[in-house]
Amino acid sequence: MTSQLFAICFNATRPSGLARFWSGLLGWEFAEGPDSDVAILPPDGAGFRIRFLPGQEPRTGRNRAHFDLTSTSPEDQRRTVARALELGGEHIDVGQLPEEGHVVLADPDDNEFCVIEPGNEFLADTGFIGALACDGTREVGYFWSEALRWPLVWDQDQETAIQSPDGGTKITWGGPPVEPKTGPNRLYFELTLPVGADTDADREAEVDRLISLGATRVDAGTGGSDGGRMLMLDPDGNEFSVRRPG
Repeated sequence: MTSQLFAICFNATRPSGLARFWSGLLGWEFAEGPDSDVAILPPDGAGFRIRFLPGQEPRTGRNRAHFDLTSTSPEDQRRTVARALELGGEHIDVGQLPEEGHVVLADPDDNEFCVIEPGNEFLADTGFIGALACDGTREVGYFWSEALRWPLVWDQDQETAIQSPDGGTKITWGGPPVEPKTGPNRLYFELTLPVGADTDADREAEVDRLISLGATRVDAGTGGSDGGRMLMLDPDGNEFSVRRPG
């Protein structure tokens, strides 16, 4: 039994507004959810969804993860940037050099993302969301490869990347130095058990497998179980959750 990547979640000050920004930028379907959260769904129904949940944690430093969006031409890159700005995004400076071809932006909740220039060979076989680029160690890349059973597609100079066997978005980790965490991550993974594996024993068995790979279970007394989701930490201390199917 192996968990599947159900969603990439944003803790957001205004979940509905942020979901509409990303729905408009990506062209994904907007869907209301329970408990004041909303989601956007990929057009083909495959892969992960993006969920937006209420969160009032103050912003402290940069996010440990951001989306890299791809471009098919210089004109396509300019159109994506223009659309992001029209929807409420803005240009930001994170130390990028003038000669670098990617454009760094922030969404209306100050989450960074990049619009990558055309011709990027590493992202050529992905899609519009080319990568979720993460700040993290080689160890955590290996962990997520085993946790999701996604093959490593890059492992060089402490940098790692994984991709679903079905293709699509890559998840990358840039290697050391890794910025220290100063609070809960705004972006995190939500896993789900396979369909049919919906008993408490099934979830405990999967939690035990993840722990054997290097994860840590959040103590139940500090919010380790939330509405059917088991909260955990990966080897770099990044929060993620495991939920029942459905």
